[in-house]
Amino acid sequence: MHTDVLDRPQVTVSDAAIRRIAAILAADKVCDALRISVTGGGCSGFSYQYDLVKDDRADDDLVIERDGAIVLIDAVSIQYMAGSQVDFVDDLMGQSFQIRNPNAVASCGCGTSFAV
Repeated sequence: MHTDVLDRPQVTVSDAAIRRIAAILAADKVCDALRISVTGGGCSGFSYQYDLVKDDRADDDLVIERDGAIVLIDAVSIQYMAGSQVDFVDDLMGQSFQIRNPNAVASCGCGTSFAV
């Protein structure tokens, strides 16, 4: 994991998520990173947003770069995601990115919104 600010809370990305992000980025000829952000809204108060982006790095972003995958998380979102793990799940219910967030005190059934 790479970050410009060493005292920032860590977010990890599972091997399965790295493989999936790398495959998505390899197939997309325009975008070069996946930006994960926390936005207000959703049935539990906050929700995760995933966007494919091109040349969208900010100086205060957390940058996770490994095996062809680049994940960007902005400084505001990292406050809500400290200690989280980004995972990619492929099971009978379908395929999805999931964030295991130790700061979330409640979450919805769909797994995309949470409360702190």
